[in-house]
Amino acid sequence: MPLTREKAQLMSASEIDRTLVRLAHEILEKTKNLDKLAFIGIRRRGVPLAQRLAKKIESLENRQVPTGVLDITFYRDDLSTVDTKPVVNPTTEIPFDVAGLDIILMDDVLYTGRTIRAALDALFERGRPARVRLLALIDRGHRELPIEAAFIGRNVQTTDIEIIEVKLQEIDGIEKVLLVERTAVSEA
Repeated sequence: MPLTREKAQLMSASEIDRTLVRLAHEILEKTKNLDKLAFIGIRRRGVPLAQRLAKKIESLENRQVPTGVLDITFYRDDLSTVDTKPVVNPTTEIPFDVAGLDIILMDDVLYTGRTIRAALDALFERGRPARVRLLALIDRGHRELPIEAAFIGRNVQTTDIEIIEVKLQEIDGIEKVLLVERTAVSEA
């Protein structure tokens, strides 16, 4: 089993918050009709990002942005490689009709694009939004599919052995973004 070692801290809690404030302003600048705006976070770490951004926009514009949770477990193209019998508990919670809305789909790290492809499949099963844009806290490159984020917190070029770990208070009990590297297991 490969081990990892921390190479660098890319963002602190305050840097994450400042980035989300900037992203909230970008969303407001690039959205024509706020009445049609809705956020959907991809389970796991896309969810707190969507919730936080909804709160930031509410404080800036004094309006609520409908927010949902999208579980893409059954839509992943690597489900059979995860485990022979993966245990799944789908937990999609979208308490509004997506048809005709301007959806901003959110995830913590954009890498190959496969997670987003699965999310789009899952989303379009629920209706046909007018537009879907992607927000990623970190874009690390290495795309395998033609997917691009409209809103990016930070671009971080990585190698194939590097991993971006986003730690959020709501899930991990800590707030930071790390660059880690896979290391070989030593023979003891």
